[in-house]
Amino acid sequence: MTKLNTMKVTFPSRSANESFARMAVAAFVAQLDPTVEELSDLRTAVSEAVTNCIVHAYRDRIGPVTVTADLYEGGRVVIKIRDKGCGISNVDQAMEPLFTTGGEERAGLGFAVMQSLMDRVRVRSAVGKGTTVTLERRLASREPHRDAGR
Repeated sequence: MTKLNTMKVTFPSRSANESFARMAVAAFVAQLDPTVEELSDLRTAVSEAVTNCIVHAYRDRIGPVTVTADLYEGGRVVIKIRDKGCGISNVDQAMEPLFTTGGEERAGLGFAVMQSLMDRVRVRSAVGKGTTVTLERRLASREPHRDAGR
């Protein structure tokens, strides 16, 4: 499939930046003319992934979070959320509903929520090096809006 457009943004792992990441991806994906539900699903999944970086990857410090989004022909969206934090020692366990390393105030549902909203969720992690969460979704929408005058 042909890549039609791409974006990349990096920001510090501060909780205030979670909404920025969610809105940046939503604004970028808007060119595919998604439904309100599709846009809401993407925003929620991005929010969950970025929150994991903020809460778990950089527990006692601030570090970089990078979000990339690629748009492909046929309405395919691929979003990657990457950190350079502590990593996940057991990805399968981390993806189990209700599992959390965040204490009693965390529900442990982040990955389950992402999986329920996306067509595919992949997690790659290395202890001490960081984690990349890849979210994929095919939208019912078509091609990006073409710039007028081009």
